[in-house]
Formats: sequence, structure tokens, C-alpha cells
Amino acid sequence: MFITLLIANFLISLLTCYVVVRIFQTPISSILQRLVAEDIYAAWSKYLTFAIYVVGISGGVRVWDLEKYITPKGEGGEVLQLTSERWVLEVYRTVIGTLQSAAWMLLLFFLFALIAYVIVKGLEAKKQKRG
Repeated sequence: MFITLLIANFLISLLTCYVVVRIFQTPISSILQRLVAEDIYAAWSKYLTFAIYVVGISGGVRVWDLEKYITPKGEGGEVLQLTSERWVLEVYRTVIGTLQSAAWMLLLFFLFALIAYVIVKGLEAKKQKRG
């Protein structure tokens, strides 16, 4: 039952990341096209997509937290049983963990992209003043 839960968490997290990537694909591409040279923008876009999957899945599939279903509590304790209520809770935690991790990563990306955009605009304004 534990293996099934682990696989289900992974697949749910993968699906959640796919949805996040689809939603943010256009804004990320637009930002990277503006900030990065044309020849490497595609590589950066692919890397950022990969990073969303890695960060999202690692945040959604919390292996250290799932150990409670295979490791007894205390000495001579019992292992927690996977009931239907616990399944629902674990699925909910997986979705929320995936979204939370992806959101933090995207927040950092957009923050650094904003800083880079301000720098690029400043350099362009300075160049226009000279010309």
C-alpha cells in the first residue's frame, strides 16, 4: 500500500507541475525573450521548465514525511495505517506541496527577472540619451 501511495503522490505531483508549466509557459517565454539573447532563450526556457518539475515534485512527494507509514512510532509502536481518510489527506498535501514549491521558485524567477528588466531598461534609456 505504501508503494501505491508513493507512486500516486509522484503522478499527482507530476500532473500538478504539468498544469503549472502550461499556465506559466507563455509569460516565462515572453520574459526570457526580452531579457536573454535570442540564441539562448530557448535553452533557458527549457531549463526553467525542468526546474519547475524538479522543485515541484520534490516539494510534493515528501518521502521523509511518508516514512511514518513504514516506520513504527517509538519502541514497540505500531505503523500508521493507510485509511481512505489518510489517502485524501496525503493527496491534498501532495497538491499543496507541489504548488507551494513551484510558486516559490516562480516568485524567485520573476523577482530576478524584474531586477534584470529594470537594468535592461536603464541601459536602453542611457543608450538613447547618448544617441
